Amino acid sequence: MRMYDLITKKKNGEALTKEEIDFMIEGYTKGEIPDYQMSAMMMAICFQGMSEEETLHLTLAMRDSGEVLDLSRIDGIKVDKHSTGGVGDKTSLVLAPMVAALGIPVAKMSGRGLGHTGGTIDKLECFPGFSTSLTEEQFYENVNNVKLAIMGQTANLAPADKKLYALRDVTATVDQLSLIASSIMSKKLAAGADAIVLDVKTGNGAFMKTEPDAFALAEEMVKIGQNAGKKIAAVITDMDQPLGNAVGNILEVKEAILSLNGLGPKDFMEVVYALGTQMVLFAAKAETEEEARTMLEETIKNKTALDKFAEFVEAQGGDKRLVYQPEVLPSAGIVLEVMNTEEGYVSRIKAEDIGLASLVLGGGRVTKDSEIDLTVGVLLNKKRGDKVRMGDTLATIFANDMEKAKEAYAKIVCAYEIQPKQPEPVSMIKGVVR
Repeated sequence: MRMYDLITKKKNGEALTKEEIDFMIEGYTKGEIPDYQMSAMMMAICFQGMSEEETLHLTLAMRDSGEVLDLSRIDGIKVDKHSTGGVGDKTSLVLAPMVAALGIPVAKMSGRGLGHTGGTIDKLECFPGFSTSLTEEQFYENVNNVKLAIMGQTANLAPADKKLYALRDVTATVDQLSLIASSIMSKKLAAGADAIVLDVKTGNGAFMKTEPDAFALAEEMVKIGQNAGKKIAAVITDMDQPLGNAVGNILEVKEAILSLNGLGPKDFMEVVYALGTQMVLFAAKAETEEEARTMLEETIKNKTALDKFAEFVEAQGGDKRLVYQPEVLPSAGIVLEVMNTEEGYVSRIKAEDIGLASLVLGGGRVTKDSEIDLTVGVLLNKKRGDKVRMGDTLATIFANDMEKAKEAYAKIVCAYEIQPKQPEPVSMIKGVVR
């Protein structure tokens, strides 16, 4: 078998067999197939596409290129959640303890953020001592005992995807549906959960800018999951403005704790409940969506989700006292208010611009080696639909450098759009693909 022949085959619009895809992924992972040949293949796929069967084989080949976690030693139906990424997305910090508080095991692998804010691991490291460097033994033990553990992605989890994505990133072959879906799902399948709920964002601050594109990606990933024998659903959610009010690591942790205390922003909690409902149904803890949502709401009312979050933080070495005293968490030295200059209603807040403002402040990474300032970020005082007057505070900047704060200020001003009439309400949940 020769890579040259496979490139020719795909260039001519023919489907690759499982054996051919296995040969290609194994050879590329081992360094036996050079970058220039794999680049040609990726471009051929971009032009010719892949069938459902090809996409599944590609996903499984990347999954099997490294370690695949065996979660059979964990009791119960293991559920996991994955987000395609957004601005202010601290969902896992609230959703995971809510689900775990219902006795459903959540065994999650997460990464660090690259872009406007940190990832789930960066946020959790706001708690001094917290560690995601768990051995597999510790991971299994924590999920069995606490019902929740979050571990950093190992270097050997779907290494073919890591290598292939780096190549696609520099050869303009990222935005092909089968390649996007197989990249995401190879890692999720390697993480070993029985059921997966996907949060597919759409809008200005999302990877998929339009609803049709988001639904297409959701359908592609759900097909892969079903064909791989997993319980899977995708919830398409709005990301045309930041999720919740806080953007920035410690700010988002504080908002997550507020949410666990029953004081979470409505838009944020709507997404949390929609995702959690699917997780509870997959775990067979409820028979209807209404019953599942009621169970989740009860974990907030009776504070069992808050206590579960504290238990989880402590089990992974963090200081759980900060869960009950978030005001003790460190804060930025400069606080700057962004003032409104016109009467009307907030019609839109461009999420991407708010994310870039957080990045400017130091709340995210430009490269994987960038240092994150956990204390900086943006707090949105006004959201879509709110009435604003001259002199109202639209947002509050938390910074440690005045020049960076001024640069962020300019981006935030541009992000807000004000109109004379109140806009129609926008649903946070665009649909569910099962």
